Amino acid sequence: MGQFSRKDYGGLVLNEVRDETVIAVFTERTGGVSAPPYASLNLGAHVGDDPAAVMENRRRVLAALGCDDDLDRLLVPNQVHGDNIAVVREGSFDELCAVREQIAAGSDAIVCVAPHVPVMLCFADCVPVVLTCSAGFAVIHSGWRGTIARISARAARSLCETAGCPASSVRAYIGPHVLGDEYEVSRELMDRFRAEFEWGDAGASRMLDLGRAIKQALTEIGVPEEAIFDVGLSTVRCNDRFFSYRAEGGTCGRHAAVAVMR
Repeated sequence: MGQFSRKDYGGLVLNEVRDETVIAVFTERTGGVSAPPYASLNLGAHVGDDPAAVMENRRRVLAALGCDDDLDRLLVPNQVHGDNIAVVREGSFDELCAVREQIAAGSDAIVCVAPHVPVMLCFADCVPVVLTCSAGFAVIHSGWRGTIARISARAARSLCETAGCPASSVRAYIGPHVLGDEYEVSRELMDRFRAEFEWGDAGASRMLDLGRAIKQALTEIGVPEEAIFDVGLSTVRCNDRFFSYRAEGGTCGRHAAVAVMR
């Protein structure tokens, strides 16, 4: 299993893993061209930033990964806090057009087994998850709605079916997000999570640990516990490194989880 390393590409900082045939990264907020309040490596096109700056930021990330030539194949879904999963089986023009139409309507995970098709999902507190195997990967946006719907486990099953691999061969990487001791939710929502995941040890707490739920959902379908790696970084506490919707009052850029198969 690959391990993350923090690398600085001329001010553009990536937390990256090179896992067999897949390169996966969690970006930080530095090294881009966006102006405040999106400074500086904002990768989200939906937050009010200059579209030209966003495109340049995306180009810089792919260049750092050595994927400059793949920019025209980059897939960035319209995330809707749901559980829809798009699948990329081969990188032909027609398939990418069809997938782009699908993800424009709303998708919070992309499974890809096609080389040279980069996938980017954006975040500012929700949980980024990257799954890898020898023949492909998945990138997942898991807010509380996606987490309670077990989108990571569903994406893992889809990856296994598409790539023809067992769940025991999947590796999972959980990126920076609002952590369990920072995320207070309503009593109703906490009770829903307790019932769904059969948690009986939370007492009266309303602090929701999304990472715990994601790990449980993955292990229940056969992903080995030792193959799940959580970087353990808080977007709230590390607001100097990552964008945080909560810490920045709702106006901020977006960092990203990016993966590509070589």
